[in-house]
Amino acid sequence: MKQLRFMHAADLHLDSPFKGMSALPERVRERMRESTFGALKELVAAAVQEQVDFVLISGDVYDLSDRSLRAQIRFQKALEQLAAQGIPTYIIHGNHDPEDGRAAKLVWPADVHFFACDQVETLTVTKPDRGVIAQIHGISYRSAAVMENLAVQFKPGREDAAQIALLHTNVDGDPAHDNYAPCSKQDLLKAGMHYWALGHVHTRNVLHEQPAIVYPGNLQGRNIRETGPRGCYIVDMSDNGRADLVFRALDQVRWFQMRLSVAGLQTEQELKDKVGDQLERARFEADGRDAVVRIVLEGRSAVSGILRKGRMLQELIAELRSDEAERSRFVWIESIEDRTASELDLEALQQEKSFLGDLLRISAALRGDDAALQAFAGEALAALQNLPQAAGDPAAADPERLREWLRAAEEMAADLLSAEGGWPG
Repeated sequence: MKQLRFMHAADLHLDSPFKGMSALPERVRERMRESTFGALKELVAAAVQEQVDFVLISGDVYDLSDRSLRAQIRFQKALEQLAAQGIPTYIIHGNHDPEDGRAAKLVWPADVHFFACDQVETLTVTKPDRGVIAQIHGISYRSAAVMENLAVQFKPGREDAAQIALLHTNVDGDPAHDNYAPCSKQDLLKAGMHYWALGHVHTRNVLHEQPAIVYPGNLQGRNIRETGPRGCYIVDMSDNGRADLVFRALDQVRWFQMRLSVAGLQTEQELKDKVGDQLERARFEADGRDAVVRIVLEGRSAVSGILRKGRMLQELIAELRSDEAERSRFVWIESIEDRTASELDLEALQQEKSFLGDLLRISAALRGDDAALQAFAGEALAALQNLPQAAGDPAAADPERLREWLRAAEEMAADLLSAEGGWPG
């Protein structure tokens, strides 16, 4: 078996619309929209710099089955640049870009291969100076929802060549992703491959080391659930089939979720300064990239009461955003969530014989009973469901989310009613 080096990437989602970010200033919005293409450009540069033998892309090149023409042309240009450097590319279609999706009739370089969807296809990779270095096996999705176990179709080939497989799949039923082409890790281990180049799950994860079973994650984070560095793996495979992986960050916009304690804060200025510190920390950790940040305020302090008066938090966000919009590298505030508590002793108040004490006892009972909380939320929020910005159906809300809302309502009621003495009973 020959030594070789390749790049493994997946889930490019080119031309992603970045849902929920439509209200951004034009300059910020355009840089967000271009970020998936910027990550693709970095992929090409990394493959050339690392002198890889080939590039593997494990599905979901595009964001939609009716893929945009500009995304297809950008991808075509990228693969032409790789081919010009003698780097072939092997690609499978996933659930976002299945074979039956609408595609333009473009001419692709001879060194680019899209695997078919009817059965597992095997290609032999040969280099003029080294002979056969690998066999690559892959199968694409015919349509968006593939429910059969495709992993059982893979069979090893030549013993003198590295056996590498491309599959877009949900291994062992990751609940955070649609259960397409489901398989077990045991299915993959039994197939006789040296390296499984997986796609579909956006979080980077090495499920097994030898043989290597690898999710590289997506190329560019697209929402607050996709925080931290995003990119690809550079894989060096030894002559005994062992894979050594090095992660390369390729993302252009990095997402962060940060927690900020308000303990000890007394004034708006102190809060503004603390939030500013968090933005600078994100700027540093983004390492020269743009960044998007969600800040979660936690803890107890006098500032909690200030946060619940008027539009203080919304106005702070607006001002900080305006400061970032024209910066060469922005740190955009996606949101600031208020999960703070007042300095009131709610446990002591709960023991009082007062309206507030009764209210807190009822709330405590609801927190411990998911069914009762769901029913209560449905009744309490029913009047809000027809509003344009309704939070959705409370009956379908996650119990943890409902408890967060209940806690916030508790704090607000305590702040307001304690000023009136709790309405003694």
